[in-house]
Amino acid sequence: MKITLIQLGKTHFKFVDTGFDEFAGRLTHYTKFENTVIELPAKLRSADGEQVKKAEGELLLKKIQPTDYLILLDEKGATYSSREFASTLQKLANTHAIFVFVIGGAFGFSQQVYDRANAKLSLSKMTFSHQLIRLIFIEQLYRAYTIMKGEPYHND
Repeated sequence: MKITLIQLGKTHFKFVDTGFDEFAGRLTHYTKFENTVIELPAKLRSADGEQVKKAEGELLLKKIQPTDYLILLDEKGATYSSREFASTLQKLANTHAIFVFVIGGAFGFSQQVYDRANAKLSLSKMTFSHQLIRLIFIEQLYRAYTIMKGEPYHND
């Protein structure tokens, strides 16, 4: 299994980058992991939300292959416990080799991205900044792998 995480926009908090790097390093013991950051051209950063979503969507879709299983981190997505998430990943791994998770920008995703997505995942009913969710997601992904391997990181 290979997992790619695509993030729209840079992280502006050093503590998020530090924590992200810690869990990304741990994750490489279990799977091939790649992190990709997509940045909008400077001229579009001050555009309205719909223009930004469209431009981000076009850049994002260029990174996705037809065989990739695309999962959007989205407030309208399915919610799982950590064990349920691990189980779902394990089941999907039986039929898919490459998973691409995407953390959207501040305005969310364009309709074209929603149309291409295979699934949507919500990490909480609460709203988090798209930058902070990077750290929360990578920790949960690491936790899922430790659960799948029967390791003691996760406690019920």
